[in-house]
Amino acid sequence: MGKRIIIIGGLSAGPSAAAKARRENEEAEIILFEKTANISYATCGIPYALSGKIRSRDKLMVVKPDLLRKRFKIDVRLEEAVLAIDPKKQEVSTHLGIYPYDKLIYATGGSPLIPPIKNLDSCDLWTTCKTIEDFDKIVKDKVLDDKKYVAIIGAGLIGLEAAENLQKIGKTVHIIEKSERVLPILSPMSSRVIKGVLEDEGIQLHLGTTAQELDLQNQRLIMEDGSVIQADYLIIGIGIRPNTQLLPEADKAGNGALIVDAHMRTSLPNIYAAGDCVVMDHLITGHKGFFPMGTHSNKGGRAAGAHAAGNSDITFDGAYGTAIVQVFDYAMAKTGLTPCKEQEAFPYNSSLIIAGNTAGFYPDPSDVYVSLYYEPDTKVLVGAEVFGKKGVDKRIDVLSTAIYAQLTLHDLQNLDLAYAPSFSPAKDPVIVAGFAADNVEMSGFDTALPTELEAQILSGKDIQIIDVRNPDELEKLGKVIGAINIPLDELRDNLDKISDNLPKYIYCAKGLRGYLATKILENNGFRNLNNVAGGMTLWKLLKLPIERVEAFQTA
Repeated sequence: MGKRIIIIGGLSAGPSAAAKARRENEEAEIILFEKTANISYATCGIPYALSGKIRSRDKLMVVKPDLLRKRFKIDVRLEEAVLAIDPKKQEVSTHLGIYPYDKLIYATGGSPLIPPIKNLDSCDLWTTCKTIEDFDKIVKDKVLDDKKYVAIIGAGLIGLEAAENLQKIGKTVHIIEKSERVLPILSPMSSRVIKGVLEDEGIQLHLGTTAQELDLQNQRLIMEDGSVIQADYLIIGIGIRPNTQLLPEADKAGNGALIVDAHMRTSLPNIYAAGDCVVMDHLITGHKGFFPMGTHSNKGGRAAGAHAAGNSDITFDGAYGTAIVQVFDYAMAKTGLTPCKEQEAFPYNSSLIIAGNTAGFYPDPSDVYVSLYYEPDTKVLVGAEVFGKKGVDKRIDVLSTAIYAQLTLHDLQNLDLAYAPSFSPAKDPVIVAGFAADNVEMSGFDTALPTELEAQILSGKDIQIIDVRNPDELEKLGKVIGAINIPLDELRDNLDKISDNLPKYIYCAKGLRGYLATKILENNGFRNLNNVAGGMTLWKLLKLPIERVEAFQTA
């Protein structure tokens, strides 16, 4: 089969498609056009190169052009941009000529969105943080050496990673986010947790506002709300726009991305597309989703290259939004559907637990926070969030796999996960999360997030808050304002202290004793019960108000 396969774009999906096409078809002529001088570099590594965690620019270059040329016999054309595509004639045009094709793979990625900031066009001391050319500009502009105040527009994954790494080399970092929350892909509570981590590390956050003007003379940013930020350099990371202008006739989604099937075929004959320029099936909702991640670019490119070369068995069926980010000492991860502004509305029940990352008796313990989101009727898992210092990646990958397999809460409890004290408790946090969610589903009470209890307190509603920790814990850590203390082991002897009619919110340190206390009250005929998920540990992490306890006496 001596067909000609032309690939446009050399970052991630393009080289993946080229290599797979060659592995499937030794006879095909494969030409890859890339408009810049670089191919196949690690854009996700750029923030870590800012701090020196990745020690050299060369480490970011994943595949050198000569490797594709020699090992895979790919005709790599650098700095030769495709200027036009004629789907009817099956030709592409560059400044050097016209090239016919049998199959075309379109992998042009996306371009950074640039906000309308006054005087931005007149200033050179800014960049995006998406390409190796952006990194080169940051180095050239001596941001890592001379600049002291750096403002980052956008509190997404790249913005937070860039902020952390710049702060680590001594920069004063401001993050500006139009949304009221950092990482808008997360639930409001998880976003609030990350906000607290950033503030503790000295990152200055400006949420719910935008940069309106650059004061070039004084090197300041004037905000929409009138506030002023000192900034001698600006990094923009607010998202991307798919580069699909060369295919105006193709079917596209609302954001301009190309619609493809599982073989990565577009609506145009013999034209495939992959990477950040496409939308694909959301495997949970069944609708089209935009997933601009390197993992999907590689898988999509592989499927496109295989099918273009003649192998129709390989597909990329879609995705459902798994992501993880390091934020100083912590990691935050999510998968599937979560209750965030960027997610379409969906019916769900939820559960949150805090569990040890390793066995309780093992040195250097740390906690993992696991939130599950599941269908109310079937109890099938549809989403999850995991937060902690260690073991976050392991748990989110297990939960992502569970979502793919459409496992239920009951299935989570029966997973055969690896156990040794240095890796996990005997009951892994994933299994504990399944137990806890199932327990709530079978009980006569509800769980409440700390933020929901906070809202009840602020509303002034009559409620009863019951702290079932021991008095010494209250003296050490304080308590929720207005809470009465009845230690768990004394609860049965103090049932007369419990209101018959008021909504009751019960909490402990992390949630287990609160659950046990709530079961005791339920089994003694009390109703309108709420176990506060995460207890005082999550309450403090969210920086909610605490009443100090000097010499505390139980109720």
